[in-house]
Amino acid sequence: MEPRLNFYKSSLAAMKAMSGFEQQIVRSGWSKSFVEFANTQQWHIHIVEWLAMSFTKAFSMHRVFQAVVAFACASASLSYAQALHMGFMQLPQADGGQTTVFYPTLAAGVPVKKGPFNITLAGDAAPVRGNSRLIVISHGSGGSPWVHTDLARVLVERGFVVAIPQHHGDNYLDHSEPGPVSWTKRPAEVSRAIDAVAKDPALTKVLTLDAVGVFGGSSGGHTVLSLAGGRWSFSRFRDHCEKNIEQDFSSCVGFTTLLQGNWLNGLKIWAAKQIIAWRFSDDKNQEYADPRVKAGVAMVPYAADFDPISLVEQRVALGLVIALKDVNQIPAFHVEAIRTVCLPHCEVIMILTEGGHGAMLAPLPPMLPGSIDSYLLGDPKSFKRNAELPRLHGLIADFFVRKLYAVPQGG
Repeated sequence: MEPRLNFYKSSLAAMKAMSGFEQQIVRSGWSKSFVEFANTQQWHIHIVEWLAMSFTKAFSMHRVFQAVVAFACASASLSYAQALHMGFMQLPQADGGQTTVFYPTLAAGVPVKKGPFNITLAGDAAPVRGNSRLIVISHGSGGSPWVHTDLARVLVERGFVVAIPQHHGDNYLDHSEPGPVSWTKRPAEVSRAIDAVAKDPALTKVLTLDAVGVFGGSSGGHTVLSLAGGRWSFSRFRDHCEKNIEQDFSSCVGFTTLLQGNWLNGLKIWAAKQIIAWRFSDDKNQEYADPRVKAGVAMVPYAADFDPISLVEQRVALGLVIALKDVNQIPAFHVEAIRTVCLPHCEVIMILTEGGHGAMLAPLPPMLPGSIDSYLLGDPKSFKRNAELPRLHGLIADFFVRKLYAVPQGG
């Protein structure tokens, strides 16, 4: 059976997938009347998708028909996508937090103050069907939904619904349980976010939840690797810090302090090792699976505590984003170590040669000059954020389109 057509591919991508003969037929104008009619009638995007799937199944042995319909479908749906705005709602969590949801809507947004940002949102507007797929974003340690709204907007404009659960004890309102304690809970919190979206009457009408994607950076990247089949333990976290704490200090102590090359370094390292050895001695493997999750993107993840063997082959399609100037999670100990074992089954979506750890945040929150936050999350001077991140976000959306639409409905 032919794989499900991705109706959010650009017409260029659709043309690239065709043979020369098929391209000639499309250029001859056979699909033009269909595209114009679809645009004129403003067909709902899922009807165009259904037509494409029907033609694909009916003429699976005749690629010429696939070429025409793929091209027409891509062109018509892109016209529709330009009218999508970003809706916004929040769903209550049982632990007292809130899952923030962004979704396609036809209602125009207005600027809304969220934390330090002014974000254009259509609050509680009626959702419309986009591409029927859900992406869950697992925020980083101490994170909020607002620092992921640039990526969320790109995903929404491509037809996705985006849900961002508030990770208990490790969010911008509650810093009580960061690190490994939070990591044990995060994958299940992703599952509960999917459940919450499934129970919402307005959202469930526009979604099919048999193939969900997950994105995460830093601690959120750890969440993604767990859902991809990674096994980790407190004792592996301890062992990494015992061996590598001087080179990867912030990965072991977080945002509490820095090594500054003075006489206090030895005391800081000794104290950190004592606390870590006392708190994180359990060698029980931590594992989690949710069969609805079919694809994940881990950006600058914490990964040194994973058993590398567990990620040689992944249970979901896995993409990695690497920032070579990350001083918070040194790539050699984390994402590069995962890349070494997971290829060729995973893929590197993008390498940010000048990017740091904070490239996962867009918009980037204001930080005090000279602060620990600024050192660990601030952009290197050579990083061209306004050029690199739009490209990255587009590639992440492309990855989810390819991987989630490779899964047949109900499969």
